Amino acid sequence: MTIRVLLADDQALLRSAFRVLVDSEPDMEVVGEASDGAEAVRLAKERGADVVLMDIRMPGTDGLAATRLISADPSLAQVRVVILTTFEVDDYVVQSLRAGASGFLGKGSEPEELLNAIRVAAGGEALLSPAATKGLIARFLAQGDGDDGRDPARSERLGALTGREREVLVQVAGGHSNDEIAERLEVSPLTVKTHVNRAMAKLGARDRAQLVVIAYESGLVRPRMD
Repeated sequence: MTIRVLLADDQALLRSAFRVLVDSEPDMEVVGEASDGAEAVRLAKERGADVVLMDIRMPGTDGLAATRLISADPSLAQVRVVILTTFEVDDYVVQSLRAGASGFLGKGSEPEELLNAIRVAAGGEALLSPAATKGLIARFLAQGDGDDGRDPARSERLGALTGREREVLVQVAGGHSNDEIAERLEVSPLTVKTHVNRAMAKLGARDRAQLVVIAYESGLVRPRMD
């Protein structure tokens, strides 16, 4: 099956570079280009995109607002958003995950990392770069302000998880893959995937990236300030 990719970036040169890279893959095709968030939302609907590579800073409707609009639209439930940002240490990144993005990558990532990210996002698996997963999200969620973004409803829903599902969720929040979790818990990768899918259903998470945020926001996992 061909993965349909939409490019959203206000820099035409970057869009052209991404198009050449994506279109060179036999299992992918670029179905559209957008220079701002509003256009990205419109084209995601019109072109039936599977994955949107979304620049976070764009004029008008930025990537954060566009991600919220895509995530809130039931007709776009199949669309996965991958945020591309110049600086991974960026509060907007965590806001994007909260808004429903499947994850993010730095614009300095290697071409193979970007292509892999598209495939991972399309498959609904984890999509947080190693630099981001271990500590970055936790650090921003720990900063807080008057409203730390915690969702009491989600916290209460943790009670619906089985002991094993909670255990797997802790591992997911640590940035571990299904294979790594399986090895740590001495179960099969298929069993891990089943637990992850059940946890997502019970917590109302679109994908693993949101599971990570929920794990921290609910207090199940405490940030490490190393």
